[in-house]
Amino acid sequence: MSKLDTLQAALEAALGGKIQRLKREFGEITIEVTPQDYAQVAQLLRDHADLQFEQLIDLCGLDFSEYGNGGYEGQRFAVVVHLLSVSKNWRVRLKVFCADDDFPQIESVNPIWNAANWFEREAFDLFGIIFVGHEDLRRILTDYGFIGHPMRKDFPTSGHVEMRYDAIAKRVIYQPVSIEPREITPRVIREDNYGGL
Repeated sequence: MSKLDTLQAALEAALGGKIQRLKREFGEITIEVTPQDYAQVAQLLRDHADLQFEQLIDLCGLDFSEYGNGGYEGQRFAVVVHLLSVSKNWRVRLKVFCADDDFPQIESVNPIWNAANWFEREAFDLFGIIFVGHEDLRRILTDYGFIGHPMRKDFPTSGHVEMRYDAIAKRVIYQPVSIEPREITPRVIREDNYGGL
């Protein structure tokens, strides 16, 4: 029995019906759970004697709105957590979709792994995912008055407002974006038989 088989058996025994989907790819296991079971599963992953995932390595948000060229019909926002068991020397990926696309929210796992603190703030700032129960959920990467969430697929690449220093007013001012969209792909000219082709 391989290490991955042992981990899969331990996950299925400890979590049982709470696993919505289990996928093995590239020598890794990803488990997907419902939003209602997310916090309880996280607690079990950390505390169960056969699992012992003591360390949260990463937590990030995902926006599936353009997944499969718009052909995807599931929930739009998801949270993915990468966990490490130092004592058992194995890893697992935990994935949960937010139930509401218009107001994405999910339980905070910060009380379980306090390493999640800044990762949850980042996912809130960039994707607008609310982490219920997080004690200090505020922006971490964007400016104080920033409007919107820049990693959402529908956020314009040039943004909504721009900031510049106005020499007349002698202060920084904010104004609507004045950048015109343009094609930035360079023109490439190839000679005949270039590179032996």
